[in-house]
Amino acid sequence: MDLPPEAPDAVGPAGGAASREAGWLTWSRAYVDGRAAVYGEAGEGPTVVFLHGWGLDHKAYKRALSRLVTAGVHVVAPALPGFGGTAPLPRGAGDLADFVRWVRLFLDELGIREPVLMMGHSLGGGIAIRFAYEHTDRTRALVLVNSIGGSAWTHRGSTIRSMAERPLWDWGIHLPADIFPVRQARKVLPVIVAEALPNLLRDPRAFWSAAGVARRADLTTELDELRRRRLPVVVLWGRSDQIVTQDSFEAMCLALGSPHVITVPGTHSWLIADPDAFGEVMTNVLDVVGLTDTQPTR
Repeated sequence: MDLPPEAPDAVGPAGGAASREAGWLTWSRAYVDGRAAVYGEAGEGPTVVFLHGWGLDHKAYKRALSRLVTAGVHVVAPALPGFGGTAPLPRGAGDLADFVRWVRLFLDELGIREPVLMMGHSLGGGIAIRFAYEHTDRTRALVLVNSIGGSAWTHRGSTIRSMAERPLWDWGIHLPADIFPVRQARKVLPVIVAEALPNLLRDPRAFWSAAGVARRADLTTELDELRRRRLPVVVLWGRSDQIVTQDSFEAMCLALGSPHVITVPGTHSWLIADPDAFGEVMTNVLDVVGLTDTQPTR
């Protein structure tokens, strides 16, 4: 059902072009296992399910997703459990498999049972990988944007250090500068303040639990199996990302075999900082995975 009028408005910036305004998502609420789930939806065509990154929610990507909608697809963007007004997972649940189960039940609730393009940024990418692994029959293609899941953190000579070895202090050093570098601060910082801070204050347990999931994720087995199944996969990566490092990105590509790879200027949050660039890249991506020649399904 539609959210009540008092819910935060998440339409795009005033004065946007008419084509962009046509792509603004409408925010609604559903119920998954009897618990509230907030999501955005817009567009006609093949369904793209977008899963957001840690700390944020679906509304942080509203401008980027509006560009995706105008490319001719049906976008569904849920706020994951514990973020953006969606109820957290039950106490005791909180690993990657629990998020995947929630996504499956969410899609069931919306009546989306056809294979979809699963797209995820950061933590959302890891959930998308595991969803595709568990539900290949419901996944037509996978798009990973600066996604977690690669096994490597860094290397020294021939010695590779895994993501699990990465200390918390190293995450802490790189996170602020990478999420909102100086040249992008004007665009990205307001989004972080408006979305991440309320998420932290609303449910600190869910906020930090999801961070632990992102930090520990090594999806080499799942990526290798997706390669064996020949699932179409596109990997996008910002070349200045220090959260998902180059070693992690390369480990992911190695596990996938020969995914279609696109690297872009920017950091971990490049698609939030430059939604127009994201829209241009996605026009190519939709063509690569064969969605541009598909008749609309909704």
